[in-house]
Amino acid sequence: MTLDQEDHGFGFLGLTLGPALVLLGLILPFFSIFSSGINFRNQTGFQKLNRLTGWLVFTLALTVYVFTLEPTTSFWDCGEFIASAYKLQVPHPPGAPLFLLVGRMFSLLALGDVKQVAYWVNMVSALSSAFTVLFLFWTITLLARKLVEEKAEKVSPLQTILILSSGVVGALSFTFSDSFWFSTVEAEVYALSSFFTAIVFWAMLKWETAEKKETGSRWLLLIAYLLGLSIGVHLLNLLAIPAMALIYFHRNFRFTYKGALLTLLISLGIIGLIMWGIIPGLPAVAGSLEVFFVNAFGLPFGSGILVFLLLFIAFLVYALKRSITKRNALWQTALLGLVYILIGYSSYLIIPIRSAYNPPVDENNPEEILSFVSYLRREQYGERPLLYGPQFSAELIDQQRGAPQYARVKDRYEVVDHKVEPVYKPKDLSLLPRLYSNSPLHLYEYKKWVNIREGEKPTMSQNLSFLFRYQLGHMYGRYFLWNFAGRESDVQHAGVLWPWEKPDDLPHEIQTNKARNNYYLLPLLLGLAGAVYQFRQRKPDAVVVSLLFLFTGVAIAFYLNQPPAEPRERDYAFAGSFYAFAIWIGLGVMALAALLKKYFQNPFLTVSAAACCLAVPMLMAQQGWDDHDRSDRYYAVDFARNMLESCAPNAILFTNGDNDTFPLWYAQEVEGLRRDVRVVVLSYLNTDWYIEQMKRPAYESAPLPISLEEEDFKFSANNYLPYVARPQVANGIDLKQFIKLVKQNHEALQVTANDGRTFLSMPTKNFFLEVNKAVVLQSGIIPKERGKEVVSQMRWSFSGSGMEKKQLLIADILATNNWQQPIYFSTSANAEDVKFLKPYLQLEGLTYRVLPALNPDPQAETAIARNLMYQNLTQKFQFRNLHNPDIHYDNVYQSQLVTNMREKFGLLALEFLKHGETAKAKTVTALALKVLPDAAHPYDLYAPLYVELLARTGQQEKADQLIKTVGERAKKSVTYYAGLEKSQLFDREIQLNMLLLQNLIRSAYNLNNAEQAKGLEAFFMEQYQKFKWG
Repeated sequence: MTLDQEDHGFGFLGLTLGPALVLLGLILPFFSIFSSGINFRNQTGFQKLNRLTGWLVFTLALTVYVFTLEPTTSFWDCGEFIASAYKLQVPHPPGAPLFLLVGRMFSLLALGDVKQVAYWVNMVSALSSAFTVLFLFWTITLLARKLVEEKAEKVSPLQTILILSSGVVGALSFTFSDSFWFSTVEAEVYALSSFFTAIVFWAMLKWETAEKKETGSRWLLLIAYLLGLSIGVHLLNLLAIPAMALIYFHRNFRFTYKGALLTLLISLGIIGLIMWGIIPGLPAVAGSLEVFFVNAFGLPFGSGILVFLLLFIAFLVYALKRSITKRNALWQTALLGLVYILIGYSSYLIIPIRSAYNPPVDENNPEEILSFVSYLRREQYGERPLLYGPQFSAELIDQQRGAPQYARVKDRYEVVDHKVEPVYKPKDLSLLPRLYSNSPLHLYEYKKWVNIREGEKPTMSQNLSFLFRYQLGHMYGRYFLWNFAGRESDVQHAGVLWPWEKPDDLPHEIQTNKARNNYYLLPLLLGLAGAVYQFRQRKPDAVVVSLLFLFTGVAIAFYLNQPPAEPRERDYAFAGSFYAFAIWIGLGVMALAALLKKYFQNPFLTVSAAACCLAVPMLMAQQGWDDHDRSDRYYAVDFARNMLESCAPNAILFTNGDNDTFPLWYAQEVEGLRRDVRVVVLSYLNTDWYIEQMKRPAYESAPLPISLEEEDFKFSANNYLPYVARPQVANGIDLKQFIKLVKQNHEALQVTANDGRTFLSMPTKNFFLEVNKAVVLQSGIIPKERGKEVVSQMRWSFSGSGMEKKQLLIADILATNNWQQPIYFSTSANAEDVKFLKPYLQLEGLTYRVLPALNPDPQAETAIARNLMYQNLTQKFQFRNLHNPDIHYDNVYQSQLVTNMREKFGLLALEFLKHGETAKAKTVTALALKVLPDAAHPYDLYAPLYVELLARTGQQEKADQLIKTVGERAKKSVTYYAGLEKSQLFDREIQLNMLLLQNLIRSAYNLNNAEQAKGLEAFFMEQYQKFKWG
């Protein structure tokens, strides 16, 4: 990979031969561990049946996942991972390099068809998930056999049926569990991560049953190597270590509570050693030696790393020889285990190697040892206090300089910055700070969970209340019950669906929600029966499974210390816990059989009970199929295509976050769509590494027109320019002049902090940019109908108390570009990021274009290029299967993408009506209702807009019917959400429906439909007075 001469290392060596050799090298240690092979001879009939049945379950699971697999990219991180795997680029920290390598190999199965690449990378999840189910089956049968008669050489036919039935029921229940199934059909790391959790736990059980000590040691080395490999996927797998440590303790030592506790503490130490000592720790030591040897001795770059490698390898060799000489088998196994963990961890070397090629996707640019350490530590995400720290009310008394930050400067490493360490009043620090975030949004959300008054400091009881109610209850317990009791819907914060709930009074969007799955508590009850039975019959094994269940569930929820208002549901992170519970579901078959045997001595009843338990996974499959089947869903890539096609050639497109960025990365990097458009992620523009990347060309797009030099944005330079008013420029400053002053580090902008540091400020909130009207009009970028709206000077004001680095960069681009490249913002961009440019924005589809033309209608959201937008929507946009009511479009689609698209269709139709083009308005309205029908996407906040459009295009009857339909639905929604026990969580839904009613009332009066208007108005006023919505 390091020898590839193609741009960005995108040649045969870098993308085919290199990764193939790396994967081959990672496979070889398996042969060294089991050099004598695994003996499948002389197996008993039960063992053969167990193996065969496991593969049959695997085949069934794989078939299900293949049939429900998404054929292209999904939202969230999937587009990023597919793009990164396809070309071995560098995704967000910590990178998942093993997933990228495997994904790259699978992408080759597309045989050059770029539209099939996503399908094959998705197949990594499907295949690894099927293997997860396979090892779950074998895990359950191993534990079930112990419940029958562990040391019996022969198992009776009845016992064989029970054991295999347990495995089938438990494995298939997990196959069809909500959270796991979600991850199996998309290109995310969680499916492959679940596979590693499953195989290491199964391998530990195999070690426990190994008769020969030598063979047992090989199983331990296999586990160590698998753990090392799993680091290259996700760290969740390490949480299986405490359960495995207890298995080790049970086999080798006599049980005592003190010994068990010590084992647990040691296992936590092993997790800590890997998470902090090995993963970032070893590279950090190498980085320190690198700085020392280069700076102290004048040696070339890389010399310190080489010295570290030689010393570390020498230490390992010496320690291994010493353990062999002393015949200390324990230390020998432990050291070999460390070696195998490091070999597995070595997959991470592809991150700096590929980053050195400067590919288009190169997050954090971790090509050097110091930036690589920062990447591994995930420093860009900041830290959350876990056991001790400040609460949101803590008073900040100082910000001290922390550890120095080094960077290459000519032929040595120089201190270029320091980390900032906040210092809080000691009395404001507390144990278990769960209410720690001072974000205004989080402060608002805290009040929904804990009764905190304004100005009040959180107490310990309030912190504990938030821990149990929100972090453990809402963000774990709710997910657990989703998987084994029932799920109400996929609306954000949706609750558990209990068997006794009646659907009569449910809102339409929940009644028709395909994610409304009722399991009638059957998986839960069967799992609880299995847990109780295992505790009674084999308590040591039950404790082991319990540790796996708790550490991959409750422990994660505790460690994450999540603030409220997460952007999405996080149930996928707890798949390991649900995996452990599925073991108990399987053992529930044994429990039911034992119960029947106690009262009825009829073997047929026992077998029948096992067969009846198959109804549990069958019910889960039936309930979950429609909301997990993504086989005909294409809108993620169509959305990306539509946004790119909304841009003029060679455009600059500013995007906001994951869902309006990663699909675009996929579209450009994999399918090669509109590579002339430069996608710029606004949040990343606050980082120096991203700005550097934007100053380089990528494919057919030119570098961004950025005039700022490296010293103007490197590290913390100009991270924030506070507003410090200067009377001389109170009325405004020329944008080009301001950028020039920034580049000069001019004293006119300088302010001095209390600690003596000098930095630049924003001297005014008012800016202007001179425009050469003649040149602009001659360039053809202004639609003919807007020629009179071109201004000679653009003026705007920044809100807030200062200017972030990204705003400084936007200002620089506007000042430097001179209208050479079209500049766009996605319509889903943060409103605050585009607020200052709003009078100069023109809607052209799914993007706003910045033009030096003032919108003449101050009441309108933006100007609209109606003819261009009409052409985009009717000729360039794609909406494959978006109209199909049989396809499940989850809450992300409904609440964000569909709503956005409906609004844009409606605004375009209104624009045509405003200019007297009724026929086109009617066409656009009809197209919107065809592409986004109510049957597939229930009417939303923009229904009143369509009431007006239908009425004004001569479709009065349809307009009246729409008022009636949507009005009844809105009333039912308000009543339902307001009546929930946790109604405060759905205040957004309540307020949106109240706003919908308000707009419907206005529309009804405008249409002279007084009867409907008064009925809706009476309900609205009743609710308004009751809840004081304002």
